[in-house]
Amino acid sequence: MWFDLSQLSPRDGYKLLSSTIVPRPIAWVVSADANGRLNAAPFSFFNLFSDDPPVICLGIMGRAGQQKDTGANIRARGEFVVNLVPERLAHQMNATACEYEHGVDELQAADLATAPCPTIAIPRIAESPVALECIPMRYIELGNGRMLIAATVRSVYIDDAAVLDRDNCYVDTPALGLVARMHGRGEYARTSNLFTMPRPPTPPASS
Repeated sequence: MWFDLSQLSPRDGYKLLSSTIVPRPIAWVVSADANGRLNAAPFSFFNLFSDDPPVICLGIMGRAGQQKDTGANIRARGEFVVNLVPERLAHQMNATACEYEHGVDELQAADLATAPCPTIAIPRIAESPVALECIPMRYIELGNGRMLIAATVRSVYIDDAAVLDRDNCYVDTPALGLVARMHGRGEYARTSNLFTMPRPPTPPASS
């Protein structure tokens, strides 16, 4: 059956979209305010959108008329780090999703360490196997406190144990053990149940 989103409440539209556009990778974003206070929060409205230039997009859902700390911080500092989430850190990632008071360091609350990044002042989550240094290039205000940020990826950290060949940039993706967001309030997916399907060859041109 078809659902006309213009005839539904935003909440019902969210339920339909978030229940079907799955799995969604999780951007575990570390940002800092103008005073350098760190913030960490997970976002599943996130993905890779271009390789040349390397661009990711991050959707930030605030409350109507209010911007989340992450969005305000990114605007203030012009840089942020996207960390990816392995299953072993899922509970700590979930802990940083709590609605803490402004100024609370979610990293400290979730007992997470940080490590410096090479070209920006924001640190990465030390325990995460992947981190992306990001510089925002576009801010798109969507209304109702929602914002889309397109950002270039300046550099990528990958845990040495998952790098198969540095010179050829081959990565052991299954070894990262990443999780993804599914439907409902607390449903997640593992990335370990894979199948292989090679792309078919290009058909010969018709004469």
